[in-house]
Order: sequence, then C-alpha cells, then structure tokens
Amino acid sequence: MKQKALWINQIKGLCICLVVIYHSVITFYPHLTGLQHPLSGLLAKCWVYANLYLAPFRMPVFFFISGYLIRRYIDEVDWRTCMDKRIWSIVWVLALWGVVQWQALTHLNAWLAPQREVATSANAAYADSATGFLQGMLTASTSLWYLYALVVYFVLGKLLSRWKLPVLGLMVLASVAINFLPLPWWGMNSVVRNAIYYSLGAWYGAGLMAWMKAVSLRQRWLVLLAAGLVSVVLWFASVPLALSLLSILLIMKLFYSVEQRYAVGPNNLLTVIGANTIAIYTTHRILIEAFSLLLVKEVNAAWLPLWGELSLVLFYPFASLLVCTLFGLGMRKISQRLFDDFLFSPPSNFTLERATR
Repeated sequence: MKQKALWINQIKGLCICLVVIYHSVITFYPHLTGLQHPLSGLLAKCWVYANLYLAPFRMPVFFFISGYLIRRYIDEVDWRTCMDKRIWSIVWVLALWGVVQWQALTHLNAWLAPQREVATSANAAYADSATGFLQGMLTASTSLWYLYALVVYFVLGKLLSRWKLPVLGLMVLASVAINFLPLPWWGMNSVVRNAIYYSLGAWYGAGLMAWMKAVSLRQRWLVLLAAGLVSVVLWFASVPLALSLLSILLIMKLFYSVEQRYAVGPNNLLTVIGANTIAIYTTHRILIEAFSLLLVKEVNAAWLPLWGELSLVLFYPFASLLVCTLFGLGMRKISQRLFDDFLFSPPSNFTLERATR
C-alpha cells in the first residue's frame, strides 16, 4: 500500500464505522419501549438525532472517494478489463452476500422473534420468496445498496464521460428532486441522491483533490463560515447537497492535514478498517440484527438493572461497532487464507476475463 493512499483509506475507515453505527442505531433504539430510567429515554433520543445529523458526513464522502479511486478505469481502461475488475467483482459480492443476508436474517427472525411483523417488501433481506428477493435486489431495496450503486455509477460514469458537465447538472437536479419526489424504493432513492458525489470523484477528482490540498481553509474562514450557514439552512429545508459537498471538503482536508503532520502507518486501525470496508459492510448487518433481536427483548422486559440499562443505551453503538469490525476483519482473514478470498472476490477461474478467452 502506497503511503500517499493511507489517508484516503482512513477516510474509508471512518465512513464504514459511521455506517455500522447508523445501522446499529436504527435497528435498536426505535424499538425500545420499556425503558425504566428517564435518562435512558433521553440517551436513546440523543443517539437517534445524532444519527440523523451525521447523514451528510457519511455516504457522500464515501462515494466521492470511491469515484476518485476508479478514475483511471473511467478514462484509460478498456471495457473488457473493466467488466472483470470493476463490475463483475462487485456483482459477485452483491449477489453472494445478498443471499447470505436474506437467509441469515430470515432464520434469525424465525428463531428469535417469530411473532415479529416484518415488511417483506421493504428489504430484500426480509423477502418471503425468491421472487420478492430478486425484486428487492433489482430495485436496490437491500442493505447492500452501496454495492448496487457502485456498479450503476461506474457503468454510467464510463458511458457518459464525454458529457460530464450536462450530466452533472442533471445529477444535481436529481439529487435535490429525489428529496421531494421520492421513488417507491428507498434504496433507489439513495442511489439517485448520491450519484453526484461518485461522479465528481470519477470525473473531476484529480483536480478537486489537488485544489483541496493547496487551499488554506484558515485564510478563507469567513467564506467557509458563510457556506456552512447556508448549507445548514438548506439541509433543514430538505436539501442536503450543499452540506454534503462541504463535508467532503472538510473531511478530506482534515485527514490530509493529519497525514502531513503525523506519520500514518499501514497498521493504523482506521487504515486497516478502510482497507477492508467491503468485508465489514457485508457482514455487519447480520450481527446487528442478532444483537437487536436479543437485546431489545431484554430491555423491554425490564430485566436489566438500571445501571445495566443506562450503560447499554449509552454504549451500545460503540460496542456493536467493535464487534462488527472485528468480525468483518476476521471473516476477511478466513476468506483469504482458507477460501482464496472466495467470500469477497469472485473465484479466479470464474472471472469474465478468463471466461472469454
């Protein structure tokens, strides 16, 4: 791993941590109905609102970095190689872990919460039939919608690279409009909303990255403050685009500046996590579902002492993040050492490049 790329991996690490915390919060706190201590209810609300406020700082920078890292494939690499390296490799993981999540969550719910009513059409992982599962996957109604988006964005980015500016304009309009005229599928709404960030990274990432490194935010603090105020006002008006773009700049500038001042090694925790985002992303949802089904029942039954309830409500997202991260990293090691990384990359004898020879 090149030293100059370590700070980018750290950003990826931060983003996947925020994703795990996001899913930990939405699957746990809204279902707590039997809290005993008043502070427990307050802490639960704080986590829910913090999760909401972190939204502009999570997926936009994740997609910008994802687009930036594949810009060479957009400009220089032929379609045949791209099909193998940038499309089929992601489709493999999406399909494999889509099925694994579907079966795992179906059996977990049947085992731990047989009386629970689940909207089978809301998420492919809760589908009650193969047809429903396929429909959910094809409409991005899946917890793995990020992988779905990567495939769609790459294909569109390579096909439409000759018309960058007009397409970016349409993506801006779509990113704003989807907040007021949503599609029937929540995952597809996210795909439409975030396309602009990936495209910026893929088409203009090199120039924007050079500008980010050179610009002095201290000298432009007044402009930055004004931009922040306008962005927050727009965010409260259900237009998060400006705040998301600003967050991309601030997060990248922060991590780049830290890397310039302090030595960032390949064994740094965030660096390691950032190098294994796919493993953590694909595995964490199953663990979080199991945690939620087990712990919500305990809390709502008021079986925990007050100190235990308070501790759980306060630290649950961090504990969940720790377990999910270690499990994801462990699964990647097992996959690499025992299965030729079969769980997170297609088998070498099944790659499209070899199949066409």
